[in-house]
Amino acid sequence: MGKISNEARQQYFERIKEYKQNAEAILQREKSLLKVINAAQSGSGYKYLVLADERLNLASFYLLQNALSVALLGVKNEAFLNDARKSCYQAVIYLEEVVSKFVDAPFSDYTEMLEEIDGFEDEKRFHLVRKIGFTIQSVEDAFGKNSKWRWSFVELEGRYTTVAKNLINFKTFVAGMDPRVDGYPSRMGHLDLVVRLLTQSADRYREKYELSTLRMDDFKHGIAFLSALKRIHTILGEVDKAEEVKKKLEVWKAKMDSDEKTQAQQKKRAVS
Repeated sequence: MGKISNEARQQYFERIKEYKQNAEAILQREKSLLKVINAAQSGSGYKYLVLADERLNLASFYLLQNALSVALLGVKNEAFLNDARKSCYQAVIYLEEVVSKFVDAPFSDYTEMLEEIDGFEDEKRFHLVRKIGFTIQSVEDAFGKNSKWRWSFVELEGRYTTVAKNLINFKTFVAGMDPRVDGYPSRMGHLDLVVRLLTQSADRYREKYELSTLRMDDFKHGIAFLSALKRIHTILGEVDKAEEVKKKLEVWKAKMDSDEKTQAQQKKRAVS
């Protein structure tokens, strides 16, 4: 990398000034809203939705500052990228406060949480989950394929998948599958996205297990996402699709059991 000229450096700092101010303003609004939430006894669901959306906007400002660094200085700004990654995490954490972080659980376990945001329209839910996905992918792309954070994104994507799923109200969803009911395109788009994300998260955790960690926890996470997918197909009466996922689950569980035995034997031999 060549030497960065003073002119390029000056231009960079001038250009990012507005983005830094916008980012600081978001953080100040976040502090104020968190104080309101902490002081209230209930009704925080919608406020957390606002905070999640704001955190995604914040991540975008960090990404813009990194893009300017690349364009004007010729280098990635890892600090801005890491702040963007953390903001994506925080957006998901705020949504977990609203709809829980249950990967595979009966819908009744978090129904009450969804009832608190009943007025949050299907179009807005679908828009929010797409915005999260786009922002996370943008951060991951900005880091690059060989980033040290490669495998940590598996967890972030998995938690995103979970809140995207839990934002769907399955109590009313089947009736809402009628094209004549308002919001039909958004509901079905949201469902299709969640089905795709559950499959992707399962595969990504399996990949992380096999190529990086060999930790059973990662394999079990992958199986949990498949189980959640099977649960959705069952709720919607999609028997053939549920059976297909069930067969995949059986293969994965058999592989996990076999690997667990192998690892146990290896540990036993290492000790003896």
